[in-house]
Amino acid sequence: MELITNTLSNLIEQSGFAQLADFKQIIMILVACVLLYLGIVKKYEPLLLVGIGFGMLLTNLPGSGVYHPELWYASGSADVDWGAVLHDGGFLDILYLGVKLGIYPSLIFVGVGAMTDFGPMMANPSSMLLGAAAQLGVYVALLMAVGLGFSGSEAASIAIIGGADGPTAIWLTKTLAPHLLGAIAVAAYSYMALIPLIQPPIMRALTTEKERKVKMEQLRPVSQTEKIVFPIVVTIVCCLVLPSVASLLGCLMLGNLFKECGVTDRLSDTAQNALMNIVTIFLGISVGATATADQFLSLETLEIIVLGLVAFAVATAGGILFGKIMYRVTGGRVNPLIGSAGVSAVPMAARVSQVEGQKWNPSNFLLMHAMGPNVAGVIGSAVAAGFLLAVFG
Repeated sequence: MELITNTLSNLIEQSGFAQLADFKQIIMILVACVLLYLGIVKKYEPLLLVGIGFGMLLTNLPGSGVYHPELWYASGSADVDWGAVLHDGGFLDILYLGVKLGIYPSLIFVGVGAMTDFGPMMANPSSMLLGAAAQLGVYVALLMAVGLGFSGSEAASIAIIGGADGPTAIWLTKTLAPHLLGAIAVAAYSYMALIPLIQPPIMRALTTEKERKVKMEQLRPVSQTEKIVFPIVVTIVCCLVLPSVASLLGCLMLGNLFKECGVTDRLSDTAQNALMNIVTIFLGISVGATATADQFLSLETLEIIVLGLVAFAVATAGGILFGKIMYRVTGGRVNPLIGSAGVSAVPMAARVSQVEGQKWNPSNFLLMHAMGPNVAGVIGSAVAAGFLLAVFG
């Protein structure tokens, strides 16, 4: 009887219930459940939010031992004891290696490239200017973050949320501010999911009814040769200007080359489906694991969420305002609404431009026109991340 009593006592003492004494862990478990609800029920970026939410849940269950933040950024240090990680790390510590080494974001970009058609941007090269203008949110958020007391590397990591590109935000943050990765990833993907709610009020506030009704001409056809040459040229030029962006932008263009060259259909299919799905699972749960109670429940997290919203709003406004300039310069042939698609949330931002345009002119079809600045924004956010890494890395 005593043996049974001792056994039960030991089991109770070793259970997670006995260790669940910190109210912060309880809050984080609830936050994880909220993210799962948003992903599953509301369908907000479910492919990422479900993984991030579950990773957050696992890491905050006491006694699970799946993730050890002290192995990665003890006292905020950027130094990592790789031997200790491999010897003492848990399941999610091992998966997090793919984040820390920049493997997952780059592989995600192979899939993104394989699913992206750069034709609309090549058919209307001026749309690249709209993608560049939308990066205004990154630099405004950078200055604001520095003003709030964040270090340069932390401010750069927060600012890249304005690029509306989750993998790019993760790729930059894992190097510059890994202790903020959980909060930045949650903010980036949450706001990407909320683009249909965030952008329309800004679009309506900054444009006139006449501008919103502008019907744009059909884009010219883009040859197969142009589509093959484009990723090669972009890789050479951008990586010579900013070598730090080679892994991210290079993988994006490699995926696109798989899609367009016509001789690697199997590789393109794998990049779009199997590879993308596998890496998304690993990326989601390992990034969610970084959202531990001590790191996530802080004033910094609240500031990051607010700055992320500002970055998104300013990025949208920057694209629209430049769209208005193009409207004036072209004599009213450019609908400024496509400027909001300059944020790189592909293809959601372009769809928002399409939906908003049709509300004011049912015969208007802006989707392909909006895809130009949309895919330009993907390149723009990657270049912005490379620039910030070169400056603060």
